[in-house]
Amino acid sequence: MVLLQYVGFISSLAVVVVMFASWRWYIRRQPLRRQGSPVIATGRSKPPTPNIATPISVNYHFTRQCNKTCGFCFHTATTSYRMPEEEAKRGLALLAKAGMKKLNFAGGEPFLYRDFLGHMIAYCKETLQLESVSIVTNGSLVNEAFLKKYGPYIDILAVSCDSFNEATNIAIGRGSGDNVRKLTRIAAWCLEYGIRFKLNTVVCQLNHEEDMNGWISVLQPFRWKCFQVLMVAGENDSATTLRDVRKFQISDEQYERFCARHRGQKSFVAEPNRLMAKSYLILDEYMGFLDRDGRQPSPPILQVGVKAALARVFWDQESFVSRGGLYDWTRGGTGQECGGPVVDW
Repeated sequence: MVLLQYVGFISSLAVVVVMFASWRWYIRRQPLRRQGSPVIATGRSKPPTPNIATPISVNYHFTRQCNKTCGFCFHTATTSYRMPEEEAKRGLALLAKAGMKKLNFAGGEPFLYRDFLGHMIAYCKETLQLESVSIVTNGSLVNEAFLKKYGPYIDILAVSCDSFNEATNIAIGRGSGDNVRKLTRIAAWCLEYGIRFKLNTVVCQLNHEEDMNGWISVLQPFRWKCFQVLMVAGENDSATTLRDVRKFQISDEQYERFCARHRGQKSFVAEPNRLMAKSYLILDEYMGFLDRDGRQPSPPILQVGVKAALARVFWDQESFVSRGGLYDWTRGGTGQECGGPVVDW
């Protein structure tokens, strides 16, 4: 009798084990569904929220004000706001805590506010200990005194140069007749104070046939980024925006011919529209992330935090890597793209 009861118990236990194993197999076959996520009309669960990226490289456009009138500008002077210094530092500290390694100061024209710029780059290096601090400028307001004082805190100085023909620069809205002369002086200052010199060129209808090889060979930037002129909704896409890029636009074929003409330069980096449009993490003057996917900017990181702000915008991380967004970006680096896994997304 006891033996029969024991056999019955073992049989029941075996049935329970089989049922549990079947249940686990069934669950693993189902789409992942977070607790409380609604089921949509197809009967399948709503996809989980993607992982939030690490903001390893951020472009902080702390001002929209500029002393030039480039006709294709895609970050126009729609406001005059600039965040107070202590609040801006607090926001940058949040970004550093979230994983930021490189910060690029841009505008507008950042050198319109030299004191603010100087204090911020010193803070980024001395307090936040960022790997790389860079500035993008049109070059017109850069002076030697600033670079001598703040040079130790600047890894990269990127100067916008769309042509070595002064008439073309004037037609674009960037020039005043002395762009090339000032550019050569800045290159020499960077060399003297140990700052890595970089050039940015916007390839457009007015310069796509120009051969810049001679000047690039003379100036020897460690990195020369050539952007295909870009249209951004609400910034430069119509007659009602502050700038209208349409008359400056070029075809992909025209851009490719410019690139083919200059690929022999070891510093050359091409950025067509398909790589550029959504591959930058851009922080605006209110410290909200801009979105190039048609959505509104995120709330300011000082209000909602970095993670929540990033969740509100689209950042194309694959394009960021494809365009060479990860490279040796420190003062003593080579400027080459990093060969291994630098960051775990």
